[in-house]
Amino acid sequence: MEKETTVQRNDIVEIFRKTLVQADMVFHIIAGLLLLLAAAVIFYYALLNILTPTKDSMIQLVNDVLLVLIILELLWTIVRFLKKQKFILGPFLATGIIASVRGILLIEAETSSMNHIPIDKLYEMGLSALIVITLMAAYYLSVKAQNMEQQD
Repeated sequence: MEKETTVQRNDIVEIFRKTLVQADMVFHIIAGLLLLLAAAVIFYYALLNILTPTKDSMIQLVNDVLLVLIILELLWTIVRFLKKQKFILGPFLATGIIASVRGILLIEAETSSMNHIPIDKLYEMGLSALIVITLMAAYYLSVKAQNMEQQD
């Protein structure tokens, strides 16, 4: 009697686990589709900036293209998950580096025509540069660890 109850409980737990895994897959697919849609819309506006080339539109173009790259890196992470591939740290670090460089470029563009650059913008640029250096060091270490893992 107790064994039957344990078997039934295990069956219920297994059904619940499978349902959660399927729901997780569905939400990953929806998230991927939304990311793809967001990238397409941003890319469309980036193309519109080419049609009216001004200094500001070119700055916005660079911003939009870098944002699309960030979104596509996130999308590839979802694709890897759906293909049940091993988690790779590199794309996340690359996304962080692109985002930080994007921030530096935007601040530089905003302040390029100013006679006096506000100190908070300089701090922000310095912090972003420090983040880039830190993420590049982390990327280097992750690649080195991957190579060591493959050799074993």
